[in-house]
Amino acid sequence: MANPNITAPAKKRRRPARRRSGLGLFLGFVFSGLLLMLIAGGLALALYGVQLDEVVREKFEGQRWALPARVYARPLELYVGRPITREALIGELERLKYRRSAEVERAGSFDVDDDRILVRTRAFRFWDGAEPEQRIAIRIADGLVTDMRSGDNGRDLALVRLDPALIASIYPTHNEDRVLLSRQQLPPMLIKTLLAVEDRRFYQHHGIDPKGILRAAYENLLAGRTVQGASTLTQQLVKNFYLTQERTLERKAKEAYMAVLLDRRYSKEEILTAYANEVYLGQDGSRGIHGFGLASRFYFDRDLDELGVPQVALLVAVLKGPGEYNPRRHPEKATERRNLVIDLMAYHQVISAEEAEAAKAAPLGIEEGGARPSGDYPAFIQLVRRQLQRDYRDADLRSEGLRIFTTLDPLMQTQTEAAIGERMPKLDAQRGLPAGTLETAAVVTSVSQGEVLALVGGRKTDYAGFNRALDAVRSVGSAIKPVIYLTALARPERFSLLTPIADRPISLRVGTQLWTPQNYNRRVHGNVPLYRALAKSYNLATINLGLQVGIDEVASMLKRLGAVRPIQVVPSMLLGSVSLPPIELAQVYQSIAAGGFRAPLRAIREVLNADGQPLNRYPLAVEPVVSSDAAYLTQWAMRKVVEEGTATWLKQRLPEGMQVAGKTGTTNEMRDSWFAGFSSDRVAVVWVGRDDNKPMGLTGSSGALRVWGDIMAEIDSQPLSDEIPNSIELADACGQRDIPFSRGHAGATTCGGGGDSDSEPRGDDAAPKRPQDRQDTQPQPAPPPPRERQEPRNTSPFMSDFYGN
Repeated sequence: MANPNITAPAKKRRRPARRRSGLGLFLGFVFSGLLLMLIAGGLALALYGVQLDEVVREKFEGQRWALPARVYARPLELYVGRPITREALIGELERLKYRRSAEVERAGSFDVDDDRILVRTRAFRFWDGAEPEQRIAIRIADGLVTDMRSGDNGRDLALVRLDPALIASIYPTHNEDRVLLSRQQLPPMLIKTLLAVEDRRFYQHHGIDPKGILRAAYENLLAGRTVQGASTLTQQLVKNFYLTQERTLERKAKEAYMAVLLDRRYSKEEILTAYANEVYLGQDGSRGIHGFGLASRFYFDRDLDELGVPQVALLVAVLKGPGEYNPRRHPEKATERRNLVIDLMAYHQVISAEEAEAAKAAPLGIEEGGARPSGDYPAFIQLVRRQLQRDYRDADLRSEGLRIFTTLDPLMQTQTEAAIGERMPKLDAQRGLPAGTLETAAVVTSVSQGEVLALVGGRKTDYAGFNRALDAVRSVGSAIKPVIYLTALARPERFSLLTPIADRPISLRVGTQLWTPQNYNRRVHGNVPLYRALAKSYNLATINLGLQVGIDEVASMLKRLGAVRPIQVVPSMLLGSVSLPPIELAQVYQSIAAGGFRAPLRAIREVLNADGQPLNRYPLAVEPVVSSDAAYLTQWAMRKVVEEGTATWLKQRLPEGMQVAGKTGTTNEMRDSWFAGFSSDRVAVVWVGRDDNKPMGLTGSSGALRVWGDIMAEIDSQPLSDEIPNSIELADACGQRDIPFSRGHAGATTCGGGGDSDSEPRGDDAAPKRPQDRQDTQPQPAPPPPRERQEPRNTSPFMSDFYGN
């Protein structure tokens, strides 16, 4: 029975459910949407950051810059006994931008003290090792280095190489140029000034500077216009490296994001170094000047570590606007901005107040012509580029930062240009021609190495136009004759220097034409010794000799010696109807001068990559093309051209004892004047003529020979040696003493007549009565048509690409 005192538990009263209001539902929906949007946006931003980070890393860790190829001349080598004058050495130092300084404490400085020249060289990394910076003392007397020792400890030095001259740059397609510097090469004063002016909190912020942004916004608000920027150096680097110059919020946001990524991934020093090498600092024509290294050379013609307070301040000042503060165009504005930078340097204690006052009083000090090497030797650079095109793509030359070491001798080039500049106006006046009518080309090479040491493509040596040394294909006239005599002397069983050669009239019917060449004054000389026929440049004797040995054989010899252009195998080639440019004729004569060994002419020694590692070597390549005894006998006969033939003028122009060999060349109606010749270590070829191919009235002796003599009188060159090769023996024959013969063939000598040379004018040394009758001249009648068969072209990859054919 239930207890009446116990009451049943009360039932819970259920509260009625609250209905969510429409506003609550809406807010919840908005919140959820925003959250999702934030999550999605954050995810998208993160993914975008991953993408940007990849872009940042790829650029920063890959090839950051398209670097131009740098082209250097051969270095000046100094040693005791080296022929060079004091003036020439000083001139070379000045070309290398060495500066006079009594203390000679800084690399790239020198001083002249009585008979001694003190030089502190620059360190330089060559293809075969590094040359250290050192202080040297040089004494020169009578045109020779007589003593060379260390300026620090007095130790004798065997050899010193100066840093080579930068003679050209091959720029990227977008024409940016820069000189890369490491962090250690950036002067502390520059870094302190840069940070004081552009980014004082560089080492504190993380790519962007919020305080700087607020400060700039406040200053701009007060001024009512933009008077202060807030971009950090990192942001500026990002803009230059990765972005365009457009001014939009999207680009600024992207710039800030990438700056944070860059700062997170790389050290401050890496960012600072990249900025110093990337920043735009001016324009030189179509070439952009980037980085402080190049800007220092461009504005002051000095290396960055040589700059003082005024120069450093100006470089930092130009940063604000390279166009607006261009010190060449707007010196007043540049000075005002520079002085503001100097005040900031003093305020931030980079320099003292006294230094600041002195710096503000200093001139801008802008030098003209700085960092502009490409215009110094344009003709030679054309030759270098043709050789490079064989081995490198143009894109590699314009972007890989190659270092190309060439064979150019700046001292010899300068002397060659000076000789041409002095002689050519005299030749114009001699013929009564308007100034500048006659043109010229010259090539100077080394005998043993086959290196092109100097090359002139025209009277305007700084003009990068038509290069006559490479591209003026002109008839060579009698300069072809040594090839004919060499072809004969290569057969010692048939020909010697004394073999009688018939100098008599000849008529050849070629096609429908009758070819009847003549000698000077229409005289004949009977049988003459072979060497004299060459020395006197007798046309008839040369033709008869060429027909004996065979025109085909002469053409083949010309090819073996180095001619690469097609040759028309016709009788008139024996008098020089062959057309070659000066560089190709220099190759032919180099092979003769080198004793019958052809060393393909080269303009490049070595190529290194941007890290200094060798990429390609251009070693000396030598190929025997004719017997050494035949080459020596031809050289001996060519000496007679100078001693008693058409080039006797050289005996009065060259220094006493300077024995040389060579051959004049004059073409029909005196349209071309040639002289090609050599000493023991130099080959030189000179052409003089008119671009319109009109007659000019100069023979080989009265034109090109004079230029050649002026060049050889100035350049460093050694006389031909009197040493007799083992393959040669001397014998008395035909009333003459000590005549050289190929060993074992002196006994078979047949004596020829002496001719009437004593009464005969000496070819080019005599004034012509009629141009068409000159001995050294092509015959007047029209040349006969070529034979159907032509000599096969020399397919040497070096030679064909070298000349661009």
